[in-house]
Amino acid sequence: MKTPGSSSFASGSEFSAALERLLAARGMSWRGLADQVGYTPSWLSKVKNGTPPSAELARRCDQVLDAGGRLMALATESVPARPAQLPAAAARFVGRERELTQLHEALMDDRQLGTPAVVAVDGSPGVGKTALALKLAHDVASAFHDGQLYVDLRGYSPDGGPARATDVLGDFLAALGVATDSMPGEQDQRAKLFRSLVNQRRLLIVLDNAAESAQVEPLLPGSGQCAVIVTSRRRLSGMAMRTNARQVTLGPMTGAESLLLLRNVIGDDRADAEPAAISALAKHCAHLPLALRIAAERVATHPHHPVDELLEELDADEHRLDGLATDDSLAVRSVFSWSYRDLSTESARMFRLLGVLRRGQISTPAAAALAGVSSVQGRRLLERLASVHLVEGVERDRYRMHDLLHVYAAELVRSEETKESRREAAIRLTDWYLRTAERANEALAPFRVHMLELPSTGPTVTPLNFDTPVEALRWCDGEVANLLPVMETALAYGLADSAWRLCIASWDYFRLRMPMGVWVATHELAEQAAREAGDRFAEAWVQTNLAVARHRLHDFAAATRLYEKALATRRDIGDRHGEAWTLAGIGLLAVDQRDADTAEANADQSLTLFRELGDRHGEVTTMATLGEVRQLRGDHHGALVTLHEALWVAQDSDDAADQAETLLKIAAVYLADGQAGRALDSLDQALVATREVRNRMMEAGALFRRGLVLRELDRPSEARESLTAALALYEEVDDHRAGDVRAELDALS
Repeated sequence: MKTPGSSSFASGSEFSAALERLLAARGMSWRGLADQVGYTPSWLSKVKNGTPPSAELARRCDQVLDAGGRLMALATESVPARPAQLPAAAARFVGRERELTQLHEALMDDRQLGTPAVVAVDGSPGVGKTALALKLAHDVASAFHDGQLYVDLRGYSPDGGPARATDVLGDFLAALGVATDSMPGEQDQRAKLFRSLVNQRRLLIVLDNAAESAQVEPLLPGSGQCAVIVTSRRRLSGMAMRTNARQVTLGPMTGAESLLLLRNVIGDDRADAEPAAISALAKHCAHLPLALRIAAERVATHPHHPVDELLEELDADEHRLDGLATDDSLAVRSVFSWSYRDLSTESARMFRLLGVLRRGQISTPAAAALAGVSSVQGRRLLERLASVHLVEGVERDRYRMHDLLHVYAAELVRSEETKESRREAAIRLTDWYLRTAERANEALAPFRVHMLELPSTGPTVTPLNFDTPVEALRWCDGEVANLLPVMETALAYGLADSAWRLCIASWDYFRLRMPMGVWVATHELAEQAAREAGDRFAEAWVQTNLAVARHRLHDFAAATRLYEKALATRRDIGDRHGEAWTLAGIGLLAVDQRDADTAEANADQSLTLFRELGDRHGEVTTMATLGEVRQLRGDHHGALVTLHEALWVAQDSDDAADQAETLLKIAAVYLADGQAGRALDSLDQALVATREVRNRMMEAGALFRRGLVLRELDRPSEARESLTAALALYEEVDDHRAGDVRAELDALS
């Protein structure tokens, strides 16, 4: 039987009352529920009497009782988290007063419960939809005291495809305080939980760059106190009909607005000196804000050139930017090429090489690797591009490119770089990511044997080094959104080996942070890459890692299929070590499904293989699973015997990381058996081991559990000290579990 791993934020009495009603409706007793969810009757008795439930307990109860997310929402709804995800509004925003007034009125109108205020802005590329949406969002944000959620749905991203609603819902739920490992895996269940969580809250939600109504609708709240701003290149008629959304089609700026924007950049004196030329410039830019800003910067940086002279260059450019959904392609491309031709040779090369990466955002070190220059030189080149608005700085050492500019850069790199130079750039980029990811994950888990063999060929790159796990974690957090685009880039240039290896190199980050959407998407692509490379060993490895992700998402059927495929392949190619780990995964999956017989059979096979291979780490891991099997059968004594045997193996092999993991499991069994004092002793020993191997997240978890045990032993001052130490570690890396710890500290007040 399980014991609570973390506290939730619900009012215990509210959760208990809702649970009581559901049990009565389904004719189930509290003891029957305990058997179904895998928690001890004594702990459920505490929950019945008002103790707040853990997020995991709430998820299990919701699943068993088919509550549609209501119980999970109760276990999270008083989370103090107030998301504030809006990006900064555009500097020097001008015009659009009529549209802003219409949209503001639509958002702030009183709405009936169950009918959120929805506004939708559509229009062609470069017309300023996102700028308008963010200006509006910042103007009204103060009226939505429960916070703001934002997502770029990548509906018209040049590469990579639109964001999946399932993944976006996962990000939203995490921002609202739902623990990743307690989150439902299916889109429908996530949508229900999301609607339950935001019910009666006053939230502003910005859904930027939507592809179609079907992508947006699962992300809409049911509460009339929420408001939603949607942008898209197409008119979302289906969504508008179902939500009664106010729709605004954004066209080019008016002549007066265009002149005001130009004047703000180039200055009143220049504008007054050449009014006719400035008006002509606005017309050449088709009154599109993106083109206007770039052209204005060009004028401002050439104070001694008459504007008429610059206009002649625009008239001479006859090329078109293919594939843009606008009748003003000629003017837009002319403005882009105008800025591009003004760049130095090095800056122009950097700009077009950015078109190799299948995403419009990149860090300075990654861009330097892409171009084969030093980080110092790479930063100088990116700053030059930013000064003429060909890229935009988004945070320290990171830059992004508008999708139209990204299309333009991709065209240039195809037309002006040889096939060989493009591929060399892709090799440098993917190799840099692969080697930096490997170093980051080694820093995150210095206690683990890292078995990935990296390619020895390709241009030399200088990966980043990390002095601490915190530094490594922050790099991974900053780059997680680039993992899939980098893998896609690798595949586009025939680098399948690099694609799947990047996935494997990021394993420790995936296990720690659990970015489930990225985890699944990257591994599905890695499976394809390994298959294309004809590498069955790699394919089975990736399938096993993907099965772990599906397990974490509680998609047990998909996890089982993946494990079975990997197991068949590993047996066929004679990969006995991989076979052992796949069997170990099947055993853990069966434990979570409360199938003790299947778990034991697979763990026994795995243990035999690990012992034959001399893998002490695998031996400890599998023995711990067998301990969980004993616990699952209610045999606490047998579980403790098996786990102590595993601890002895870990001690004999001098593996402090395995010792810590095993001691935490031993503590859980002691707690389930009502032996809180012995649980505390095990947790104290686990803390020593976690600090020895510098596993700060495991240390935080041990401190957290220790605080809960100390509270149960009626030692509140020591409990507060332990919980405060855990909170400091979680906050250091912005881990969602910090909210759980804060709730426990509040309960001690």
